[in-house]
Amino acid sequence: MELTIAQKLEALLKLQSIDSQLDELKKIRGDLPEEVRDLEDDIAGFETRIGKFNADIQVLEEEIDRNKAIKKDSEKLITRYKDQQMNVRNNREFDAISKEVELQTLEIELADKKINEASFKIRNKQEEIKATQSALDERKEDLKAKMQELNQITSESRDEEKALLSERDEQATHIEDRLLKSYNKIRENALNGLAVVVVKRGACGGCFNVVPPQRQADIRDKKKIIVCEHCGRIFADVEGVPEPVSSRR
Repeated sequence: MELTIAQKLEALLKLQSIDSQLDELKKIRGDLPEEVRDLEDDIAGFETRIGKFNADIQVLEEEIDRNKAIKKDSEKLITRYKDQQMNVRNNREFDAISKEVELQTLEIELADKKINEASFKIRNKQEEIKATQSALDERKEDLKAKMQELNQITSESRDEEKALLSERDEQATHIEDRLLKSYNKIRENALNGLAVVVVKRGACGGCFNVVPPQRQADIRDKKKIIVCEHCGRIFADVEGVPEPVSSRR
């Protein structure tokens, strides 16, 4: 059985009432949910940064190990070359071995330089980790406090919100899809969440612009769905005693 316009408007008004109650519950939470999400994002960012620093340190430590190995190999070669110098047969062999010793000495100096540079970078990374960890610990404490506050507020209204959401789902089944989509779209664009309003004191209950008497009469008749020409909200009814409508010429 198809609903009349009056019945459709009544169903919309009931849905609006439920949604307004849900909006009030959300207002009680204030900005807490958003603050919690921001803190969670900060924590994830800090943890990622610390993970990157640790990965960089691991690469630097591997570089140090490689250069230590190079240094050790060069030291062994120098020892071997010096032993060979004791048994050279001419100056040419002595000079050749001396050049090899010099080359390995340079390798050791280069390895030491790379080790020192990597060690310096590691110390800097460790300082950055320390600072980031301090900020991370602070954010975690803030999150813990915000979560406790939010959970307390949520627990106080959880049953009421659950009941309202169930009631909303039930009420939405009485409204045709096209009308429900329009209602939801209007609500999304309305700062106060009002998609269905009544005319109060001759003005729109949403944007407070004046509604002409003839238009008020049409709204009272409920023969068609009428929206506010200023804000697009759906008019469900008119409060108060009807105003006289001037005769049309």
